[in-house]
Amino acid sequence: MVKVYAVTLALGILGLLVAVLGGSLARNTGSDNLYPGTRIGPNLRSARGKALLGAVIGFGMGGMSAELAPIDLPWQVCLLIAVVAAGLSIFWVRYAVGQSEA
Repeated sequence: MVKVYAVTLALGILGLLVAVLGGSLARNTGSDNLYPGTRIGPNLRSARGKALLGAVIGFGMGGMSAELAPIDLPWQVCLLIAVVAAGLSIFWVRYAVGQSEA
């Protein structure tokens, strides 16, 4: 299960880097074709896409934290912690996006 969380976390961080660096490159060059939301899909530009990206990163981080904890927890508790972390990350990203749009 650690490998699943590690791959999820790596994909989330890679997606975050693509979104941030691609958006920065597109804005600095003035080319909207380079923006990841245009090339990958329009959902990356929306609040839903940002929430999905935050959820993937939160799921990976929560899962890795739960699996590598020094206490011996059963896998059901680890899964619950990972799901709670993913849900909280969705809430946090929606809150942050709402604050930035206001």
